[in-house]
Amino acid sequence: MDVDGEVEHDFFPFIRQYKSGRVVRFGAAETVPAGTDAGRTGVSSKDVVIDPSSGLWVRLYLPAGHQGKLPVVVYFHGGAFVIGSTAHRPTQEYLNSLAADAGALIVSPEYRLAPEHPLPTAHDDSWQSLRWVASHAAAAAGPEYEPWIAEHGDLSRVFLAGVSAGGNIAHHMAVRAGGERGGLGVRVRGLLVIHAYFNAEAAASPAGVMRERAEALWRFVCPGTTGLDDPLCNPFSEAAGGGAARVAAERVLVCVAEKDTLRDRGVWYYENLKGSGYRGEVELHESVGEGHVFHYSRPGCEQAKALHARVLSFLRQD
Repeated sequence: MDVDGEVEHDFFPFIRQYKSGRVVRFGAAETVPAGTDAGRTGVSSKDVVIDPSSGLWVRLYLPAGHQGKLPVVVYFHGGAFVIGSTAHRPTQEYLNSLAADAGALIVSPEYRLAPEHPLPTAHDDSWQSLRWVASHAAAAAGPEYEPWIAEHGDLSRVFLAGVSAGGNIAHHMAVRAGGERGGLGVRVRGLLVIHAYFNAEAAASPAGVMRERAEALWRFVCPGTTGLDDPLCNPFSEAAGGGAARVAAERVLVCVAEKDTLRDRGVWYYENLKGSGYRGEVELHESVGEGHVFHYSRPGCEQAKALHARVLSFLRQD
């Protein structure tokens, strides 16, 4: 029997795993190197390895012609925890634009993916990256000192942001920061959650193929999970222990898209966060007539411009 030709798990258009263990990823965008954007933005980017033992690295984005200290946006890419990269062209182009237009220093972690590295690896890698960013608030320059952060970043103005699975990660980073004894040592001004990947038994699709697929995908990325009410999937479940109330951000902006299959869960997240005991402001922005992460593929459309303007307003608000 040819186990290399037999499919074990099939989650097209994301990923397929064969019984041999071989994994095939679909829809992977072109990977581009860091450097200077020769187009509209002029933003410079570079990659920094922060843990040689695991290979964990981040990509930093620095706007051209900046003056003074810049707010720091820690941005987590999406991809259902199984695909995606901060080095993929759509992510690179979006973050170039965001850095230029927001006048912000952006740090985008490259977390490891499932199934080779099942959850919570992505969250643990992201937490390590966030702590590395925060470590630059200390006055002394240590072996992990990164000049772009230390010299250009205003660590009293840190924002956590993410799209799709990255929105899930951004939320959990804010919760961990709120539960950290003594905090991160930096001030988290805001949490930006765009088209986020969450689920719950109560919020899932009715019984049928869609629900079975959602449950199977979650168990694929998070083996040994308790199911859709696992705290990493449902941040408001009983097992989460009220952690959402500890979100370490002064404000939260939740962005959804009307035709996104995750739209209703984004609204569910917004409503439940408001009722969780979280004491900050929670706002909702909906893009009418658009689907999941549409602003990556059509950044010039009217709804993408409106979303971009709303994000910029959120980052600039004192």
